Amino acid sequence: MERWVWFAVASMLFAGCTSVLAKHGLAGISGELGLAVRTLFVCAFVFAFALFAVPAGEVRELTRTNVTWLALSALTTAASWVFYYKALKDGDVSTVALIDKGSFVVAVVLAWLFLGEKLTPRVLLGGALIVCGLLVVAKK
Repeated sequence: MERWVWFAVASMLFAGCTSVLAKHGLAGISGELGLAVRTLFVCAFVFAFALFAVPAGEVRELTRTNVTWLALSALTTAASWVFYYKALKDGDVSTVALIDKGSFVVAVVLAWLFLGEKLTPRVLLGGALIVCGLLVVAKK
């Protein structure tokens, strides 16, 4: 199996833990405060990781285009996290997490439209199954 697949699986496992841990951390506080505290820790951990993982010379390779697109990505991440935490505060982890994973469908469509990625039968079927699972779990 390719290395990036292992990274993606690790991401999935950690993301699954994130929702449950966050739900516990939100006890007695607002989603907004919880998100702010969590984000401070994320920032510290990511910078610490970057100190070890990013070669010093690579920083000079950053272009204005890199920074612009990454800033836009950060804005959408922040918006996603704000709404995720607002939903997580009051909703069931299983439902909120699954609806959030509907982002796969959005990402596939945007990657097809803007990056020219292929819509294969496998990807279309997977997206359809995610939407079906989302509807089953979200329906009370």
